[in-house]
Amino acid sequence: MQNAPESSLVGQEYEVEIGPVAHGGHCIARTDEGQVLFVRHTLPGEKVVARITEGEQDSRFLRADAVRIIEASKDRVEAPCPYSGPGKCGGCDWQHAKPGAQRRFKGEVIAEQLQRLAGLTPEEAGWDGTVMPAPGDKLPPGEVPAWRTRVQYAVDAEGRIGLRKHRSHDVQPIDHCMIAAPGVTELGIEKQDWPQMETVEAIAAIGSSDRQVVLTPRPGGRLPLVELDRPVSVLRVEERDGSVHRVHGRAFVRERADDRTYRVGMGGFWQVHPQAADVLVTAVMQGLLPRKGDMALDLYCGVGLFAGAIADRVGEQGAVLGIESGKRSVEDARHNLQHFERVRIEQGKVEQVLPRTGINEVDLIVLDPPRAGAGKQTVKQLAALGARRIAYVACDPAALARDLAYFREGGYKPRTLRAFDLFPMTHHVECVAILEPAAKGL
Repeated sequence: MQNAPESSLVGQEYEVEIGPVAHGGHCIARTDEGQVLFVRHTLPGEKVVARITEGEQDSRFLRADAVRIIEASKDRVEAPCPYSGPGKCGGCDWQHAKPGAQRRFKGEVIAEQLQRLAGLTPEEAGWDGTVMPAPGDKLPPGEVPAWRTRVQYAVDAEGRIGLRKHRSHDVQPIDHCMIAAPGVTELGIEKQDWPQMETVEAIAAIGSSDRQVVLTPRPGGRLPLVELDRPVSVLRVEERDGSVHRVHGRAFVRERADDRTYRVGMGGFWQVHPQAADVLVTAVMQGLLPRKGDMALDLYCGVGLFAGAIADRVGEQGAVLGIESGKRSVEDARHNLQHFERVRIEQGKVEQVLPRTGINEVDLIVLDPPRAGAGKQTVKQLAALGARRIAYVACDPAALARDLAYFREGGYKPRTLRAFDLFPMTHHVECVAILEPAAKGL
């Protein structure tokens, strides 16, 4: 039963002391009545006026924006982006924080999630507590790394390009996204209107000159004639079923990582930061230390990034099985790894495909699950395979911590954990945990 409208607290303002950072790009505070506030656009230790954006009198917690800073943190800078701030673009969470502080906040969130959901201290997780910047991203306060090689722009009712506001379908019109990679910006998408479009996604490949635009028309909308500042391929998302079709140009872009070229088709998944694929492959390989002849699994394998890296290192006597649910990604992975005779890619959900393979023992496992994590059932299946080492690549520290707890039930413990700031200015962070059997001696 819904509360009466008069119980809404939206628009109410409170003067509050800001507490620690929380998972999701906000900090925690409390009203005088004791209600928990999740406050954006603020920093730990500040005193601010917080305006409620979501919540009612009996809500378990309220969401708010800091609309006036009374006492500022030493970590605060003026947001470089004119579209950052209360009620504006929701793409970045930490434009108002020094880069070093952003990484420290992300480290605090990882530590809190590990402790709360897995009962692990940083030491027990094999982590030194630091979040490493990507190569080339260590910039002074007030400068913004232009890292995002894939940007999905929203389009408002007038056809103006923009980005979504926080937790909203409303569009903030923009004329430039500061975190967009140069290859995206140079297309000139932000310079023109896009009538009848719902979204316009721009993709600028790394290691090739491939550029791609993926258009999602509004219901009944017709595609515009796409004339941009650089040559691009154009794809269309079908209203009927969400499938993606080529309009003109290549149906794929060529990405580069670990000295190998990967085909990524129809707007498929690839790491967004230009250094991310290499950073993660290096961390995974350093953690797994593949040996000649090893049998390995690459789960949620996408277009085969980790499968290719492992196959290179286990040699002709080794073997790799990749499992991926996306049909197009499976086709790309098979294409990308076709010259490896002992690499096989299967399509389907990991928890369904893995039991059908008949595999009951492997040497190495790498998994890079979606944001929700692998889950208890899948982790139980993996722990039963007796792998020497498992590499878990995680884009969400809460999901990672939950799955680490499940792995502990299955007899595995973290050997090392590394964290990388591959999403500067946002609350997102990438982790690589290396697990080994708990019974293994030091």
